[in-house]
Amino acid sequence: MTFADGHDGLPRLLAGLEPGGGAVSLAAHTRVHGPLPRVVTHQLIEEVERSGLRGRGGADFPTARKLRAVAERRRVGPVIVNGSETEPASAKDRLLLSRLPHLVLDGAVLAADAVGSRQVIVKVGENAVDAVAALDAAIAARDRDPVSIEVVTAPEGYVAGEESAVVHYLNGGDQLPTFIPPRPFERGYRGRPTLIQNPETLAQVALVARFGSRWYRELGTVADPGSALVTITGAVRASGVYELAFGTAMSDLLAAAGGPSEPLRALLVGGYFGTWMEASRAKALRLAREDLRTVGCTLGSGVLIALGESSCGLHESARVIAYLAGQSAGQCGPCVYGLRAIADSVAALADGVAHPSEHRRVLGWTSDVRGRGACHHPDGAARFVESALSVFSEEIEEHRSGRCRAVPAGLPLGGPAVAGGRLR
Repeated sequence: MTFADGHDGLPRLLAGLEPGGGAVSLAAHTRVHGPLPRVVTHQLIEEVERSGLRGRGGADFPTARKLRAVAERRRVGPVIVNGSETEPASAKDRLLLSRLPHLVLDGAVLAADAVGSRQVIVKVGENAVDAVAALDAAIAARDRDPVSIEVVTAPEGYVAGEESAVVHYLNGGDQLPTFIPPRPFERGYRGRPTLIQNPETLAQVALVARFGSRWYRELGTVADPGSALVTITGAVRASGVYELAFGTAMSDLLAAAGGPSEPLRALLVGGYFGTWMEASRAKALRLAREDLRTVGCTLGSGVLIALGESSCGLHESARVIAYLAGQSAGQCGPCVYGLRAIADSVAALADGVAHPSEHRRVLGWTSDVRGRGACHHPDGAARFVESALSVFSEEIEEHRSGRCRAVPAGLPLGGPAVAGGRLR
């Protein structure tokens, strides 16, 4: 394979994107990144493997391993671009689909060729009007792709973006997670091996195919090469989507968003399946798996929420867990009844009316619901609650004695945090 000269430094994914502009046209996209490269199938997978690229949808799975698992099978189904982005605090995938659709579609076309597929399906939420319009226009402008591309919209919902739920819906069923195995790469769309990837992951594949793994590794760390899109919101001066290199200090992530708008109490890393951390502890970490794992945390869906000292973390956590309980698919008892009981107890703690032993009882329930559903919804909710009760433990007594006077922060529920995104 031969590679073009890549962009020096950042931005990479967001190169060519103008603040306040519309979707980047095919001509403008080609001027920035060059034409879609011709890549031999096995060489692309090998190059992606050398790049160290991992999925950006939350599972952090090695992308080359997923590509190879499908490529090694027969009668492969479509490549599915999972643009559901059901995390309310995230806006990165909608930004890519609505403003940089050709970069995502390039990655999907290349991935389809690599696994032996001749079809791409882009699945997005029915409220993503801008993304659908941009994708339709982009597909109409692409007359040389060797695959068919279609856009499918579906109802919104937190568990709707889970891989098996996407497959189940596209197969004509309800948009609900199903028990695994089989996994989609074994039996997915219409019973055929299926590759499902997040839009950012495919956009990264498009860059690796053009500029190579060595270029890709010029940013980031040895263990975490490249860059990532992070939605930064909450108590910062400029909420938005930012592209940052792995290894960047958390304090620099906050600085990218204009810095804190007030002294910070805590940071939520990874979205609503993520982990609360005290601000002073979080700022000492880097955007790197090895750092985040030391505190039981992952980047997840690429979300960083800053909570100011004027807001109550216990109250906000009660709102979020009530939302997550309401987003259960309703098909597994531990999730349906367990999360509702947990949400009711956290609400009682936030309202200051809980029994003194309620804290301990909630932790018992979070342990009980882990690993007991068709999907990871109860696991993520349990992790969120456990971190909240740890970081905001002092606030429980304040609420019991009626001393909390914090104002609501209003963490986003049920919709994207940022409609357009800012650039960094």
